[in-house]
Amino acid sequence: MTTSELSGKPAEIAGTPAGTPSLPLSDAVQEALAITKRGVDELLIESEFAQKLARSEQTGKPLRIKLGLDPTAPDLHVGHTVVLNKMRQLQDLGHQVIFLIGDFTSMIGDPSGRNVTRPPLTREQVEANAMTYFRQASLVLDAERTEIRYNSEWSDPLGARGMIELASRYTVARMMERDDFTKRYKSGTPISVHEFLYPLMQGYDSVALKADLELGGTDQKFNLLVGRELQKDYGQEPQCILTMPLLEGLDGVEKMSKSKNNYIGITEPANTMFGKLMSISDVMMWRYFDLLSFRSIGEIATLKAEVEAGKNPRDVKVALAKEITARFHSAQAADDALADFVNRSKGGIPDDVPEMLLAGAPIGVAHLLKQTGLCASTSEAMRMVDQGGVRIDGVVISDKALMLDPGTFVLQVGKRKFMRVTLGTA
Repeated sequence: MTTSELSGKPAEIAGTPAGTPSLPLSDAVQEALAITKRGVDELLIESEFAQKLARSEQTGKPLRIKLGLDPTAPDLHVGHTVVLNKMRQLQDLGHQVIFLIGDFTSMIGDPSGRNVTRPPLTREQVEANAMTYFRQASLVLDAERTEIRYNSEWSDPLGARGMIELASRYTVARMMERDDFTKRYKSGTPISVHEFLYPLMQGYDSVALKADLELGGTDQKFNLLVGRELQKDYGQEPQCILTMPLLEGLDGVEKMSKSKNNYIGITEPANTMFGKLMSISDVMMWRYFDLLSFRSIGEIATLKAEVEAGKNPRDVKVALAKEITARFHSAQAADDALADFVNRSKGGIPDDVPEMLLAGAPIGVAHLLKQTGLCASTSEAMRMVDQGGVRIDGVVISDKALMLDPGTFVLQVGKRKFMRVTLGTA
């Protein structure tokens, strides 16, 4: 898409002209539609997407499926893979998936769901984060069948004139329909003009890529709709929109986030990943099955029926933890992680314990736990001792005043925090 194309519409609208009779939906198309709808929050407009699928089947031309991610942080967690899993399903159905790295838009800063302006990233930060993004996404997507694009390809050449012409295609009133903008305006919280450009630029990405379907989280719905409207304005057939739920973190309440420390990183060690998955509640387990598992709907329904009939939920959770761990590591790593988890549950010490050298013996147990980082403070350490959550070499400690002499031993706090400490004198 060039700057000159901003000034006018193509002579013909791409896609199915208005009034064209609806295509019949074959069994294969209906199955593809069911796969697409699994676990989604919304599919807009479903009837339009069904026709896109039918036309794709008839012509043999794959649909163009777009997912844009701003490289605001260098690492992905399994919450990010909810939408990546859906992309993989669509990829396996034979469609062209486009992994769009928002190197341009990330320097604006996405205001979605925020009540303050997000500081834009520098070019250096964006490039550093983008280096690891696709490598990690390729743990879910088939890299060889994925089209990788950067939105600076068409956004940088726009220039000031093109940006002004693009901005003329959307009104302030429509921007203010966005919930977070409305709340900030009513509360007197500043809204910078450049924040209005973000949904416009994301929408323009869909125009440049001629997207048939765009995916995103539920918090991206407004931005996705802007893309649909801009495509109409440029004479393209509008994209359909698929929003995926935001996965709750390990606490089962807040959405998964590194800042909330309730996440499972997709590059974490297998033992850590397995243990975190086993820590989710029996109720939340089914949410993770629906959004993360590649098992069929029928298989998951069978597992639910077995649990309702008396099967131990822990056994089903093990199956989930093994599936996810194997996806990002290997089947052998998942088996080893299960063995490690069983060993820990029996009070055993895992093989991959981090090590630390410290001086200062003799030292109180609470101060040592703080120095090792196993507890954030001495008061937290004392609480953990009171609760029976501290072990030394596998033995539960109950004395908060315990002094430790020089030596090497394994500290454990809770079920998953371990440290092998070699303690010397001051």
